[in-house]
Order: sequence, then structure tokens, then C-alpha cells
Amino acid sequence: MHDMFGRDVTYLRLSVTDLCNCRCVYCMPACGVPRLRHEDILSFEQMRQIVAAAASLGVRKVRLTGGEPLVRRNIVDLVRMVASVPGVDEVDMTTNATLLAPVAAELRAAGLTRLNVSLDTLDAERYRKITRVGTMEDALAGLEAAREAGFVGTKINCVLLGGINQDELRPLAELARTRDLSVRFIELMPMGECAAWPRERFLPADAVLAAVPELAPVASAAPGVAELYRAPGWRGTVGLIRPMTHRFCGQCNRIRVTADGRLKPCLHSAAEVDLRGLSGKDLVQAIARGIAAKPGRHHMDMGHASQTPRAMSQIGG
Repeated sequence: MHDMFGRDVTYLRLSVTDLCNCRCVYCMPACGVPRLRHEDILSFEQMRQIVAAAASLGVRKVRLTGGEPLVRRNIVDLVRMVASVPGVDEVDMTTNATLLAPVAAELRAAGLTRLNVSLDTLDAERYRKITRVGTMEDALAGLEAAREAGFVGTKINCVLLGGINQDELRPLAELARTRDLSVRFIELMPMGECAAWPRERFLPADAVLAAVPELAPVASAAPGVAELYRAPGWRGTVGLIRPMTHRFCGQCNRIRVTADGRLKPCLHSAAEVDLRGLSGKDLVQAIARGIAAKPGRHHMDMGHASQTPRAMSQIGG
């Protein structure tokens, strides 16, 4: 289905929980977020119904997000349910990978297509400071388990944090030198926990090109929000995602559904469509309204924070 600006919406990001086993400083308060009541969280069957309704409107790719999706009990069952929906060609997951190692093979067997792994540093002590409670050892073990399980095309998501990890841009990028990985550097967005952070924390993605000057653009047939680069002889790619310095809204083909059943036409908008309790034609029509309500672009920049009242962990990115 096309929105009113002619964008073909084929991508659904589905948050399966707003809880996380980490407390990343830019994403979630140290105390976590208020726990939703059990009855306010979508059941797996409700999630499958939403995916099926979205698929009937042309959605072909589903990404399971959180919070941290691996804290949701029986997540392998949900992957299997979503992968079985007619019309869905791809089921992906964004995870911090600290809980991934024990279930990587099961997720692959259930139909999970690809993984995005959040990794903002390669320094164990810095990892602990950023996540507050996580360990880099567990994250790296999850990455290795994913490789052994047969996942390919894994993406590493690294949030650019001025004064925190900007001295690691080259080492992080070089993860793609000999591996089938895409290391994607994401500009920090002023929302939630970091909305009032000092300006120097918001590092432009051009800093990556300065740190790794041999990177050259690569043509990408697939539409997406990341600008892809590769250095001579590197196996993988480096991606730059620039929501602050280069809006990519014209290529946005996604909608988001939160764990409590609200469809967000735009990550940074306060607008939401309540899907709870809907089924059949009513559910399809509600999702269609959400797609039609996608704005032409977000209005967030260094002078204006995101308009959404939700924390990033409550949306799923």
C-alpha cells in the first residue's frame, strides 16, 4: 500500500516487549521503564493477526524489536508464527545479543531471516558503562552463536556518541574488514533519555568517513535508510544512518507497532492508531489509516527534539 506521498510501505517493525535486560544510557532510565500490565501487552496471537493484516496491505518484511525481544518468553514460537504468515518474505530481529547464544539455532530453525545486533563499543568496561548492566562477552558470544547457526548478512548497529565512543569508529568499522557484516553507524537522536544531552554528544556520521577515509560509496539496489560504503578489499560494508544531518524520510517504507498495540506512522510523531481489540476488516482498515497518516518527514533536528512522548525502548527504534 502506498501512503499519500507515494511511498510503498512494505516494512513493519513490531515491538514484542518494552522491557530490556540492559539499561543503555541513551535509551532507558537506570531504573527501567514502568512495567505494562499483562493484559495491556499484545498476545502472540494478536501480533500474528496484526502481521497478517499488514501483509494483506503489502507488508513483506517484519522486524521484531523491543525493548529487547529475547526477554519475551517463548519468543521462538512468535518467530515461527510470524514466519508462517502468507506474504511475509522476511522476519528479522534487532537484539543486543546478550541473550542470543542459547537460542540462536532455534530462532534460525523457526524462520528468523536476519539479525541486527546493537554494539556501541569494543571495550568491555565502556560497554558496561553504556549498558549499565550488560557484558560485552555475552554480546560477542551471541554474535558467534549466530554465525554458527547460519545467519548471514548480520548488521551491527552502533550509535554515535560524541565523547564516549568516537575514538572507536575505525575499530568498529573494521569489523566489516574480514566478516560478512554491515557495520552501521547511527546518529544519536534527541529523544527520551538523551533529549536534553549537550550538543557535543550528537556526533554527525561524517565523523566515520573522517576516521576511515578509504571508505567509498557502493551502489545499493535495495532501498533503505543506510548509505553504504566499502573500503578496498573489505568483505563487508559500513553504513551511515543520518536522521539528524540528512533526512531520509523520502525513502521511509515502514510503520511501527508498539507492544501495547499502537501503530505509529512515524517514529518521531505523537500520532498513534490503537489496534487493540480489532480483528478482520476493522484491523486492516485501522492499519490502512495508519499508513495513510505517515507524514512527509519528521521535524526533529538539533533545535527540536522528537515529538513522541515514548522512550525509544517503548517504540523499538
